[in-house]
Amino acid sequence: MRSLDRILLLVENNAYPFDVRVRREAQALRDARYQVTVIAPRAPDQPWSERLDGIDVYRFPAPPGGEGILSYAFEFGYATFAMLLLSIWVAVRKGFDVVHAANPPDTLFVIGAFFKLFGKKFVFDHHDLSPETYLSRFKEPKPNLVYKVLRFMERCTYAIADIVIATNESYRLVAQTRGRKRPEQVFVVRNGPPKTFLPLPPDPALQQRAKHLVGYIGTMGPQDGVDYWLRSVREIVVTLGRTDFLTVIVGSGDAAPSLHALAKELGIEKHVWFTGRISDIDARTWLSTVAVCVQPDPLSPLNDKSTMNKVMEYMALGKPLVAYDLVETKFSAGEAGLFARCNDERDFADKVCWLLDHPEEVARRGELGRARAREIGWEASIPELLRAYSEGLGARPRNRTEAAPTAVDRPSEG
Repeated sequence: MRSLDRILLLVENNAYPFDVRVRREAQALRDARYQVTVIAPRAPDQPWSERLDGIDVYRFPAPPGGEGILSYAFEFGYATFAMLLLSIWVAVRKGFDVVHAANPPDTLFVIGAFFKLFGKKFVFDHHDLSPETYLSRFKEPKPNLVYKVLRFMERCTYAIADIVIATNESYRLVAQTRGRKRPEQVFVVRNGPPKTFLPLPPDPALQQRAKHLVGYIGTMGPQDGVDYWLRSVREIVVTLGRTDFLTVIVGSGDAAPSLHALAKELGIEKHVWFTGRISDIDARTWLSTVAVCVQPDPLSPLNDKSTMNKVMEYMALGKPLVAYDLVETKFSAGEAGLFARCNDERDFADKVCWLLDHPEEVARRGELGRARAREIGWEASIPELLRAYSEGLGARPRNRTEAAPTAVDRPSEG
């Protein structure tokens, strides 16, 4: 039996090691004594190649940003071609046995198909439902030609994949229905912070800014619902007449400029603090300081089936959350969450205020959330990731005499 111990991990939509899920997967496989190589876009000031935490990383020039279908088509086409060339270079230079591709985009099956001609295995790590992302991001009321093309690429990806790694049960079902994969070919590896992701001492300066603090962390894209939260803030201020709070919004994204403009238009600027991108430590400190967190992602074909990283991070820090009543969000949060009617901004505002006025519920739900995060957090997913390789692929690392690398060149968790 071939050992299949050399893994090439592809990620396009974020630089490594900043893509948290990919970093955790790479480190878990490394700790299991697989040889791991990562290909990712290069962020500013990053080296083109390096050995980081015992993992070889090779980078390609990141594509220019943009909006609209044509810009995404160029980005995905360019990135796929660049990653294919770099993969060939890695194959010649050091070799690999498995191509592990994290989407988006769903064009990376081209690389998997090419290397399967040479006997390599292909793992589809399904992070996002690309067809549903399109419908949600561009607010398309029904499937059209672009949607059909995305479904076709998704189908090609499933067809090429030897196994599929899904982030939750909803994605597992998609793999088995749309993807026509057998149950034994699909493995659920959930998102979630590790047990070392713990609360930090609160920030005294932030505590002085308002009696009540509400937190949000995440990407700010058109589908992420920060605009829903801003309109809920207006409901709190104008309709409910409440001004004793500040919402701390951590993160950035292509919708950030329009969100700043919306806050000004709604007249709620003094109750909203956009921090922009900040260090992991600062983000965790400020989330540790707030009383309540929010996940305002509205009901959409994408959001109802997706597990949001922010939910798991809130719970790991012992923070209760308010969210819309989405299937996977409700499963993840359990009793740590208070769930508003879908896309009802006033109901969302009411539930945030109710939590702020009931500190005993904040404490109770926060503790339940911490227990839930430990139950379904990253450590609980590592055995399933390793089982995907051992049972799904028949892979096993070679016996090595050297210790698995554990020292880190920089903090792996913020």
